Amino acid sequence: MQEWAPDAERIWFVVPAAGASRRMASDSPKQYLRIGGRTILEHALAPLLARTDLAGGVVTLAADDSNWPGLPEALRARVAVAPGGAERCESVLSGLRALAGAREGDWVLVHDAARPCLDPADLERLIAECRQDPIGGLLAVPLADTLKRGDEGARVLETVPREGLWRAQTPQMFRCGRLIQALEAALAAGERPTDEAAVIERLGLRPRLVRGSPLNVKVTLPEDLAFAASVLDSRAGGAP
Repeated sequence: MQEWAPDAERIWFVVPAAGASRRMASDSPKQYLRIGGRTILEHALAPLLARTDLAGGVVTLAADDSNWPGLPEALRARVAVAPGGAERCESVLSGLRALAGAREGDWVLVHDAARPCLDPADLERLIAECRQDPIGGLLAVPLADTLKRGDEGARVLETVPREGLWRAQTPQMFRCGRLIQALEAALAAGERPTDEAAVIERLGLRPRLVRGSPLNVKVTLPEDLAFAASVLDSRAGGAP
């Protein structure tokens, strides 16, 4: 592990992996489905664990998770685990609280366990831009498709202008103390935000949008798994 000066701003990571994968046609949680002999969770962790400038990290797990012990011991030895919650935001907060040694001013990267295609170059750009930003930010992709708002009967209500709209991705990078404060406030108000940027926005702050890649897919549906497999195979030198 890299040695840090006492006044250095360290970077940590939290990967919430307690989801039940209700939209995947699988008996196994999606983070434990395999691509190329490795689980999606292993692929998601790989770019983070490959860096030498991260101080450590936490993976949050469901109480009945029986798959984590089956991952390689070398991987499990490099991360701590913490109990996940019923919602993603609760899992993230649990992971933040479990970052032993983290200070309020340290940075934390929160990355989806179901995003196996994070490009190390995109991660590097996110860290470089956010470390110079007073608030932090997230990987995101500008929307290119025409957007339609539908009704309950799947009929178009209106066309939504796409100018200025971005699709949020992860990792998202913010100060540990500020993110804990923001999550606690949102949960106390009965809100269940779906990403970290939303709770930072709730404080009246404006996170930085760092351009990412459309290939950084979140595996939610069965077809996403095939797409992710093709991306990873291409990067490994296989057929595009």
